[in-house]
Amino acid sequence: MSYSVVWFKRDLRLHDHAALNAALKSGPVLCLYVIEPKLWSAPDAAAQHYQFILESLRELYLAIKRCGAILYVVTGQASEVLQRLHSLQPFHRLYSHEETGNGLSYQRDLDIARWCKATDVKWCEFQQFGVVRRLKDRNLWKNHWDTHVSMPQIDAPTRIQGVTLPWQEPRPPSPAELGLDPYDPPNRQAGGRTHALTVLESFLTSRSNQYRGGISSPLSAPTACSRISAYLAYGCLSLREVVQATAAQLACLHPGDTQRSKGLNAFVSRLYWHCHFIQKLESEPALEHQNLHRGYDGLRENDWNAEHFEALVSGRTGWPLIDACVAMLRETGWLNFRMRAMLVSTAGYPLWLHWKPIGNWLARQFLDYEPGIHWSQIQMQSGTTGINIPRIYNPIKQARDHDPQGVFVRRWIPALKKVPDTWIFEPWRMPDSLLTQHGLHLTQDIAQPLVNLDEATRAAKKKLFTLRAQSEVRAGKAAVVEKHASRKRTLPRTGSARSAAGLPSPQQSFEF
Repeated sequence: MSYSVVWFKRDLRLHDHAALNAALKSGPVLCLYVIEPKLWSAPDAAAQHYQFILESLRELYLAIKRCGAILYVVTGQASEVLQRLHSLQPFHRLYSHEETGNGLSYQRDLDIARWCKATDVKWCEFQQFGVVRRLKDRNLWKNHWDTHVSMPQIDAPTRIQGVTLPWQEPRPPSPAELGLDPYDPPNRQAGGRTHALTVLESFLTSRSNQYRGGISSPLSAPTACSRISAYLAYGCLSLREVVQATAAQLACLHPGDTQRSKGLNAFVSRLYWHCHFIQKLESEPALEHQNLHRGYDGLRENDWNAEHFEALVSGRTGWPLIDACVAMLRETGWLNFRMRAMLVSTAGYPLWLHWKPIGNWLARQFLDYEPGIHWSQIQMQSGTTGINIPRIYNPIKQARDHDPQGVFVRRWIPALKKVPDTWIFEPWRMPDSLLTQHGLHLTQDIAQPLVNLDEATRAAKKKLFTLRAQSEVRAGKAAVVEKHASRKRTLPRTGSARSAAGLPSPQQSFEF
């Protein structure tokens, strides 16, 4: 029997699924998802990622079943699963979307490519985002992105001629069986396309009115941001359908609805930046493990401070906004971009921690962990790209700017509910008499900062800028700019919908 295998990875949907669509044109298909224990043993993997995927797979299973086929979820190393299937029931084509993942998934894909070549199986890969494999010239990237998001969407199939897996597969392993810490944030977003469409619809038709001006504060961001980042990361939505749905919404707005128009335009701009950052990892996979600009090697690597790291991950830095953000992450698996950037900046400058362990820790905290965006941003906020102006956030100033009444920090740090407004952002400075009056104790109820913020930040800046000023470091910047820096662009017209051109100037950061 002649058939093809459709390998689902981070594309957990039927709508606008180029790989499945192409496979169906060639005949019967076996729909396959592989749970790979080796990938789940990585330091960036977390139970919440796995549970979100399982939720999405359950919905995808039902959708495929309604089409007359079965989605088989198999546990094992991908190359070994495919080899077993091929030996029992030979196939000649493998269909999937391209994936820009971590180093392990990259090596896995290289193994699959070698296996396909050795067994004469044709591997047909399709573009998942506006990311170009083997991009030779960054100047051409904008046109590729425009073309990808402007192409017509592919309708979900109504009928799939399925093929049966030639063995009985046990249930998927539990997080503990994969060696994962079983903790799953109790208030994280649920997986699946139905939830994804609901969240997207509520943003486009209602919440986008808050987008401009609402995405920086941790108070307003949970509703002002689109909240679709996890659904894009795992492919419950396609980038193209999000861009085109936004363009369609823009086209039907009342001319006087300028606030929502500005919000939706800014949102599309950030969808462009979503792919811009993933392209960096696609073009240079090593940036997950080494400084993008190698002239920064040795900047922090030999100064690791375990006490500082433990205080950060346990939410005991003493800076209320930092500790509240850590608490929110543990509860929800999400944090808005401004607060994410502040966490990395605080870790990298006053706490002087190397970005790699910080990046692994935050990857596990973020439900929407997207390796390309994550590692590009971690390095940018840590000052090791060599091409970005260092952004060094003051967590006390950020608290005063974005949580002036202390509502956010009091919500996430219960002990601070007793602290008067005067001391809410520097509670360790409270006089002993006030501590006693409010029944508070230093160290027990209120963590004291491990370092003097101003002094530690000045020392960090001096180290960074001394290195940046070195002639060889300055000379190495040009190569990084040529390969990774952004290019001027305008956004495309999507069908007959209103053009998204003329958006605000691209920023070095992004929000969803």
